[in-house]
Amino acid sequence: MATVTYDKASRIYPGQERPAVNELELEVGDGEFLVLVGPSGCGKSTSLRMLAGLEDVDRGRILIQGKDVTNLPPKSRDIAMVFQNYALYPHMSVYENMAFALKLRKTPKSEIDRRVKEAAQLLQLDEYLSRKPKALSGGQRQRVAMGRAIVREPQVFLMDEPLSNLDAKLRVQTRSQIATLQAKLGITTVYVTHDQVEAMTMGHRVAVMLDGVLQQCDTPRTLYDNPGNVFVAGFIGSPAMNIKTVPLTESGAKFADMAVPLTREQVAAAKDNGGKVTIGFRPEATDMVSPTEGGLPIVVDLVEDLGSDANVYGHAALDGGSERFVVRTDRRSMPSMGETVFIKPQTNQVHVFHATSGQRI
Repeated sequence: MATVTYDKASRIYPGQERPAVNELELEVGDGEFLVLVGPSGCGKSTSLRMLAGLEDVDRGRILIQGKDVTNLPPKSRDIAMVFQNYALYPHMSVYENMAFALKLRKTPKSEIDRRVKEAAQLLQLDEYLSRKPKALSGGQRQRVAMGRAIVREPQVFLMDEPLSNLDAKLRVQTRSQIATLQAKLGITTVYVTHDQVEAMTMGHRVAVMLDGVLQQCDTPRTLYDNPGNVFVAGFIGSPAMNIKTVPLTESGAKFADMAVPLTREQVAAAKDNGGKVTIGFRPEATDMVSPTEGGLPIVVDLVEDLGSDANVYGHAALDGGSERFVVRTDRRSMPSMGETVFIKPQTNQVHVFHATSGQRI
């Protein structure tokens, strides 16, 4: 086990002015499961590959357990990587795939056998050891790739979107298996995904990236309850948070005829924005109210019946334009398409951001 430190690490691809990863400062604790998440092109996979030694570090350093590994080749970093496409050898059996790296290290046969069989038992692969990868399902291949990493007993696991080739049901099942396995082994793990639900359910902490810059790194609960800026607020959570930039008044934010009250401190902090403030409220922190309660009227465009509850999508006229909103509601009170309903964010569940910088107020 080991700590991992990105010390202002940057990667600039040849011919590009903007860094793919820009001065990343991040500390991964011993035995921690850290997830890097963000949209395509945000730099998360590049950050992982820099740690693996598969990408150069143009500025800054990367340390594993306090040792500078910035210029070390991948084989000298004591890491094991699980790739998106599993990268199994098709002509080898499951046993041979898992044992291959140990054979290259000239590990004694008895030790190889012990490690492979222990990992196979852990991953419920015992009965598949003699099979070739083509005779396995996607989920089984993914477990073989995990097993190949486990037998090496590395200081750090690196996983680059290992579940993206699996179907939806298998992804849910496998992500819980990976999280349980990591907790059992206690090996420091850096995991990359573009799926924020995956990130929130698996990581001890989640690092959100955009355009090569770390936006916020915290526990899933803190990211959800206290997003540091507009991007994190909109990226974390499904359906996404309702985020709108609206006129600022002395009493708060003005959504047509609905006023969202703000504190004096928030009004003061937002005032230098030409009279605008950015407000966010989550679908599940929004109520449908009666027309007399001062809510915002929205026309329902779509209702998603999820069984236990429902997502109601609609549009409202704001500042001369049409803005989309989504509300999560009890399925027993689902409106019909085309109906006008009135919505209102719950008290103390409103997120306030600077209209220009996007930072939380």
